[in-house]
Amino acid sequence: MSYKNIFGPVHSRRLGISLGVDVIPYKYCPLNCVYCEVLRTNHLTIHRQEFFPPEEILSKVREVLATNPELDYVTFSGAGEPTLYSKLGEVILSIKKEFPQYKLAILTNGALLNHPSVRKEILPLDLILPSLDTCNPETFKKINRPHPSIKVSDLISGLIALRKEYSGPIWLEIFIIAGLNDSEEELESLSKAINRIQPDKVQLNSLDRPGAEFWVKPAGTRVLREVQRFLSERVDVPVEIIARIPSDKDELMIPPEIEGIIAKIINDHPSTVEEIAKASELHINEVSHYLRQLHLEHKINIKPSEKGPLFVWKKS
Repeated sequence: MSYKNIFGPVHSRRLGISLGVDVIPYKYCPLNCVYCEVLRTNHLTIHRQEFFPPEEILSKVREVLATNPELDYVTFSGAGEPTLYSKLGEVILSIKKEFPQYKLAILTNGALLNHPSVRKEILPLDLILPSLDTCNPETFKKINRPHPSIKVSDLISGLIALRKEYSGPIWLEIFIIAGLNDSEEELESLSKAINRIQPDKVQLNSLDRPGAEFWVKPAGTRVLREVQRFLSERVDVPVEIIARIPSDKDELMIPPEIEGIIAKIINDHPSTVEEIAKASELHINEVSHYLRQLHLEHKINIKPSEKGPLFVWKKS
């Protein structure tokens, strides 16, 4: 099966209707975050590569955008870190030139933004969504499990430099794990970093379904609201909760044929998200969206295993 560089459009809580552009093979990343919904990083790396010919990616983008779909964003994201793609700047400029009617965004962990060349490549984007979960080096190792060469201080410096060079909106995501990065000490250091970075907003996230490590649990509404209150009193930008909370309404309509495919795959053979993606020939990010919704609708169960969370269809 050839790699799917394009996925969606999917409905994103942060970005509305988004067409995903994945320029990285499965799980190439400088970080190995414990909460990652596409499981553990297989290739922990900081080495930028031309993983795919730019024209291969652009031809797939053109095929979709030529139909003039209604989109809020075309988003560089996927199952790895998009800034690892050495031709990212070239692809961004080509899409901007050929399809100026569409806004472009990127989801990035920010680990490579301390490199001026990487920052320069993403400056033409309409929106940048980096993440920062902690300022504490030890907590950084526990949550983000970085490549040995990456220091959280360098990540913060890269974000500060980006703000100085980039005039567009920056939405900074903080993934909250209760007991790890929600203490007063942790949040105090984060608030100081936020005021130095000066994003346009801070977005608090938590787990919707199992991540790379099964012990990671959703932070819960009370914790998220306490973090929101604490940061809001100390930073100069809006702080919002983007994590799903119990009062939220379901937001994703799963096509019946897709639900049927997933049900068939996991009805008799409990599977990981990666196995479901391979069997269904859907992009792993699409599968992740659908599994999140099916879990909220109580149609699937989740079991721990050595290879990661297993998804099981509930018997009627």
